[in-house]
Amino acid sequence: MSEIVVTRAQGLTLKKARASAEHIAAELAEEFDIDYEWDGNTLEFSRTGVSGSIVVTKKEVEIRARLGFLLMALRSRIESEIHRFLDDEFGPAS
Repeated sequence: MSEIVVTRAQGLTLKKARASAEHIAAELAEEFDIDYEWDGNTLEFSRTGVSGSIVVTKKEVEIRARLGFLLMALRSRIESEIHRFLDDEFGPAS
């Protein structure tokens, strides 16, 4: 099992940050058939071979993705996509 952890400062209101995380999850669901649901300010997602969470706070957003054996070879591509999603929704990293 391989884990990707990306934390990014964010300056949106908590409500807007949650909406941005929801948008990221919806895109992932459409593109990769991922199921997701909220538990407080944590969005949990999963599908065969990958699971993780998007945690939203007033100051940052953290994405954790645990990759199964078959997806480990795609780790760098998946991590790049995570950064792209965060750039699109929260702005570039500072």
